[in-house]
Amino acid sequence: MIASMSRKGDCYDNAPMESFWGILKTELVHHRRFKTRQQAIQEITEYIEIFYNRQRKQERLGYLSPAQFTQRYYANLAAA
Repeated sequence: MIASMSRKGDCYDNAPMESFWGILKTELVHHRRFKTRQQAIQEITEYIEIFYNRQRKQERLGYLSPAQFTQRYYANLAAA
């Protein structure tokens, strides 16, 4: 990721990350009480790498998971 520092009052560059943190907290963090910092790191990493990036259907991707969207994209490229 590349940090973006836009002009004051221009929040649109930060909106995708703020949305992601909100989803992460709603779907995982607020429901849990982690015993150790290491447990929190492990479960958040698993959530991002396994569930969010591979399985979770996302509206902006036409209700496909990121993995399905990527597969469809490359299949369309190969077909063209």
